[in-house]
Amino acid sequence: MLQIADIFFTVFHTLLILFNLFAWIWKPLRKWHFASISLTLASWAILGIWYGWGYCPLTDWHWDILREMSKTELPNSYITFLIKRLTGQNPDPGLVDIMTLFLALLAFAISIKVNFFPKKTS
Repeated sequence: MLQIADIFFTVFHTLLILFNLFAWIWKPLRKWHFASISLTLASWAILGIWYGWGYCPLTDWHWDILREMSKTELPNSYITFLIKRLTGQNPDPGLVDIMTLFLALLAFAISIKVNFFPKKTS
């Protein structure tokens, strides 16, 4: 059962990240994207006050499952974990954090632009 939960969290969390990065592209998903990226950034910043900067409940729950599976030395970042899981490489956690924040803020800025300042068509 733990392996199924691990697979679920890996797939769901990865799809949510991809949604947060790219769903602004498709007009029908733009409002959902804005809500999702806003909640993600709010979790990082607001919940981060109590749990540490960049806090994500999905990562926390996934780490609980992996610890139950006797996995240790889990990184702080899900993206760092995902890169290692997919490639076997150990990326620089600081660089991963900077790139994650940059890309999330870029997606948020684009979402604001496409949702609240749409291009005028003639």
